[in-house]
Amino acid sequence: MMNNHHQRQGIFYGWVVVAATFTLTFVGFGSAYTFSAFIEVLQQDLGASRGSVSLVFSLAGFLYFCLGVVSGPLADRFGARSLCVVGMALVGLGLVLAGQARTIAEVYAAYGLGIGLGVGCAYVPALGAVQRWFVARRGLASGLAVSGIGLGTLVMPPLATWLIATLGWREAYLVLGGAAAAVGIGASLLLESDPGRRGLRPDGALAEPGVAKSVATEGVSVKDAIRTPQFVGLYVACLLSAIGVFVPFVHLVPFAVDHQIAPTVAVLLLSAIGVGSTAGRFCLGGLADRLGRDTFLAVMYAGIAVSLAVWAFATGLLALAAFALLFGLFYGGWVAVLP
Repeated sequence: MMNNHHQRQGIFYGWVVVAATFTLTFVGFGSAYTFSAFIEVLQQDLGASRGSVSLVFSLAGFLYFCLGVVSGPLADRFGARSLCVVGMALVGLGLVLAGQARTIAEVYAAYGLGIGLGVGCAYVPALGAVQRWFVARRGLASGLAVSGIGLGTLVMPPLATWLIATLGWREAYLVLGGAAAAVGIGASLLLESDPGRRGLRPDGALAEPGVAKSVATEGVSVKDAIRTPQFVGLYVACLLSAIGVFVPFVHLVPFAVDHQIAPTVAVLLLSAIGVGSTAGRFCLGGLADRLGRDTFLAVMYAGIAVSLAVWAFATGLLALAAFALLFGLFYGGWVAVLP
């Protein structure tokens, strides 16, 4: 009996859920952040202005934030797994259709809607699933799960740049779309929302029976939650901060190119944000459990603000790299604690 108990704990399924969510955030956000690699070619081929091209990204970002309010309750009804499968299929489809686009408006529709709706469907349900598996180590588990975003930001833009150079932008979108759908849907199938289904409790067999029950039953309905000042405050903060937070992902690479930095080097600045962001999640995620999540979030906001101010004075490669790392660090902590 004891033996069986230990084996179960040995590979606690909660960590599989963390790995699956890591993969989903890697693929979903990684695909979204490849956009900066396509800006130049889309401007040349489709004759669009940089401003109108970056609107695509804003549309996608707006959608995946707004959708969280809807996708959470839907996941409670249909299960995180089904929502994430649909979400990842949409991400793949969006990329494939962007590769077929003849006008910039078609890129908007395909990319903005595909990635926006897709990530919107998958992000909150996948993270919600992770949070049901952990109580004591929730900050760490969530931090690890969303570090996929940091790694995706690190790996995917250079990969996209290479694919564009090798195959052309349309084919690059096809390859990315196919890969995103295959890997994303595969990871989604590993998700499991309810530890009880496997005869387990949050944090493995370590939680006391009473704790697990209260976690499952207590809480506020969505209807009541969205009326609280805390929720409204967070929602407004999120909406306003998104205006600043997503600017570097779109404009840092073109900005560097404007300042005589080679495009292949410029795209590495996005990877630097990814490095900082991964560090932010690993190093700062656990700190949130100790510092208190509210205080931690305020500190992250302050840090993002300071780093954006640094960008105002940065033009050389070293200064921009320092900005990217600093911004990434606070952005990583912000995304880790926000859900």
